[in-house]
Amino acid sequence: MMRTTLSLDDDVAINIQKLRVERGASLKEVVNEVLRAGLVVLEKEDKKPSGTYRIQPVSGGVHRLPDLDNITELLVAGESESFL
Repeated sequence: MMRTTLSLDDDVAINIQKLRVERGASLKEVVNEVLRAGLVVLEKEDKKPSGTYRIQPVSGGVHRLPDLDNITELLVAGESESFL
């Protein structure tokens, strides 16, 4: 067990006090419970994937874009109803 002095922001202190009253628990019990719950959440966030995702391409039936170097083809495609 570790003894320490802890300074709580006003909003946190109010919520801790509400939990103490609701549960009929001591300050120590409530603070430990809240810290444990918070640590579990933080540990889960640390274990999230590194951001590497694999994407499977799917044909959505989208029309092929015209050749962007050919202005005539772009104008014709942009004016046709099938382009929309």
